[in-house]
Amino acid sequence: MTPVQWVICAVAALGFAFDIYSLLILPLIVRPALMELAHLKPGSPEFNDWVGYLFYIPALVGGVFGLIGGYLTDLLGRRRILVWSILLYAASALLAGTTTSLPMFLFLRCTTFIGVSVEFVAAVAWLAELFPDPKMREAVLGYTQAFSSLGGVLITGAYYLAVTYGAGWPEVAGGHEPWRYALISGLLPAIPLMIIRPFLPESPAWAEKKRLGTLKRPSIGELFAPQYLQVTIVTTIMFACSYGAAFGAIQHLPRIVPGLPEVVSLAKGKQEAIVSIVQSYQEMGGLLGRFILAALAVVIVSRRKLLRIFQVPGLFIVPAVFFWPATNDLETLKIGIFVAGLVTVAQFSFWGNYLPRMYPTYLRGTGESFAANVGGRMIGTMFALVTTKLTNVMPGPSPAIKLAYAAAAVALFVYLVGFISCFWLPEPAHEELPE
Repeated sequence: MTPVQWVICAVAALGFAFDIYSLLILPLIVRPALMELAHLKPGSPEFNDWVGYLFYIPALVGGVFGLIGGYLTDLLGRRRILVWSILLYAASALLAGTTTSLPMFLFLRCTTFIGVSVEFVAAVAWLAELFPDPKMREAVLGYTQAFSSLGGVLITGAYYLAVTYGAGWPEVAGGHEPWRYALISGLLPAIPLMIIRPFLPESPAWAEKKRLGTLKRPSIGELFAPQYLQVTIVTTIMFACSYGAAFGAIQHLPRIVPGLPEVVSLAKGKQEAIVSIVQSYQEMGGLLGRFILAALAVVIVSRRKLLRIFQVPGLFIVPAVFFWPATNDLETLKIGIFVAGLVTVAQFSFWGNYLPRMYPTYLRGTGESFAANVGGRMIGTMFALVTTKLTNVMPGPSPAIKLAYAAAAVALFVYLVGFISCFWLPEPAHEELPE
């Protein structure tokens, strides 16, 4: 690749890494943040309700504005929307780390989600059109998206450092709470972006159509025209299931770990350190899963077969991990959550490779945005709230075990629906992007 193409990939990888960084910080910090900001007791109905609100309300808001962002990506250009979306979630992370109000914390999580929701759509459309060669495009999309999971690894490392060394760092909001330092670190991607922004090119496919006046105006309604109806409906359902597995099960793990027999009697600081270690196993599994997807996407022609490589084992493994290791044994849980992360997170990279091939240039951002934001953010993330509500009525001797059983039930449901829906997933007509 040319030096400019390498820079493009670096910017996209940075965006993917830190959008997940900004999202996956919540499972790690929601427990200490609610204890400090609202003085809520972990495991109480009020605590569970607020966890659900903090997971779902920002996702719902992000989905609405993300859908608008996808439309603007088709209307105003990929690069411009990409850059401003990254700046939005970076600034929101900084401000969230300094707030002392729970409502303001919720508001800033909403603006973080808006930036992340828009960034994914703009970056995928941008990359897909910058690399017209099919195999190069599949590889670039696959490997740059793998950096999303690297962002997950980075946030677990950042949180571990904050827990371990934060007492010696400058005060934030009058204290040394690790969750605040971890949030503030989300500002990092804005710094290099401002330096290299002048050198980033616009998508040549979009820019040429815009220059010639042949770029049609995007339309959300057109996604439901006969030629796009099936792909719009099926991808929205399946995207929701992918997010449902992540938000309805995996992202609740940091609140389950402190209830394990080996952890429950430890001091708070040591509990949080173990939480970050277990989370790192899940993120490393997700990172490996994304790299496996990137490698297989180039050699496996059928998109259904590619997706089922991860769907079928996940249907059995993910619910089982939450049903037994998450309630009984720390070491077994580390292995199980590594595999659960691998099969679940790889599916997010699949959608980034698949969706650009299903819509023409003027609808690409809008089509991707509908599946990702309506399906993923607005419907899929709702399963985080389903899990917290279900926890209140599940059997079990402790709040952590009840939460694990609820997560297992939700994981089984969304994986089963996603697997059944895959039978109606349309195969792309050809390797080249539709004009």
